Amino acid sequence: QVQLVESGGGLVQPGGSLRLSCVASGTIFSINAMGWYRQAPGKQRELVASMPTGDNTNYADSVKGRFTISRDNAKNTVYLQMNDLKPEDTAVYYCYAKIKRPVFALRDYWGQGTQVTVSS
Repeated sequence: QVQLVESGGGLVQPGGSLRLSCVASGTIFSINAMGWYRQAPGKQRELVASMPTGDNTNYADSVKGRFTISRDNAKNTVYLQMNDLKPEDTAVYYCYAKIKRPVFALRDYWGQGTQVTVSS
């Protein structure tokens, strides 16, 4: 089966930085988009950043200029570099990937989530 495994979350002070990583593994035919969502307590899950295969990127307005998404396609890995973190960035961050498996249709897969806490 396909698994997305995240790492890099933790506690950081306001203005600090974290780098999240997510590796997709399993029997994969191809990966289309990869990206990151987050969900704060009492809030709906929201798209933070996404990146299809190639150079195109999309960011939530709240993180533009602070977060950078990147991919290493050879490693089936997506990263989220988070700079100038703010308390409102506190959330569980979820990796996702749109993946085509052999004999299966293209569909979304999700990581287990990693906690990012921005606090003094």
